[in-house]
Amino acid sequence: MPRQVDHEGRRRQIAQGVFELIAERGLEAATLRDVAARAGVSMGAAQRCFRTKQDMLLYALEHMNQQVTARIQAQIADSDDPGSTLTILEQTLLGICPTDEQGRAEARVWLAFSAQAAVDPKLAAVQREQYEGLAELITLLIRVAQDAGQLADDLDAGSEAEFLITYADGLNMQLLLSRQTPTTARAALHRRLTALRPL
Repeated sequence: MPRQVDHEGRRRQIAQGVFELIAERGLEAATLRDVAARAGVSMGAAQRCFRTKQDMLLYALEHMNQQVTARIQAQIADSDDPGSTLTILEQTLLGICPTDEQGRAEARVWLAFSAQAAVDPKLAAVQREQYEGLAELITLLIRVAQDAGQLADDLDAGSEAEFLITYADGLNMQLLLSRQTPTTARAALHRRLTALRPL
């Protein structure tokens, strides 16, 4: 009997190899040969999993997005008040910021993809879609917090969500350049959210 191959498991294995190489050396390091070696598969196996290099990169980006989501959910669960809308909001925004080594690796990969997206419309469309999903979530959390009296009711939830994402993206870059520390970035984000509470 031929050995059964877990196709989706192998795709995730290759995606992890892509992630690690980009985090260490940038997007140009994600050659098929090096990805296959890092993932511990043959080049033929990698080619059977992905028709093109772009397909492989797009899958790796989605794989990373799922990892970030799982990390944020774990941080919320470990927080002092995991059921609080404000906790969920703050931890979601902190999830964009590289406040630990895993976050730094994810931020390096996201920025490498962002630079490529400037000249790759398909990749740009994927990143826009991910940002739009994040904006919808942040907008919903702000509205729920407003309904509970936790945030000022005169806030425009959609506009504030866009600002907070932009703010967290800025902290992301400042952390990567070591102009902010995880402690100062957390404090800055906390101050911003505190300023949105009712007077």
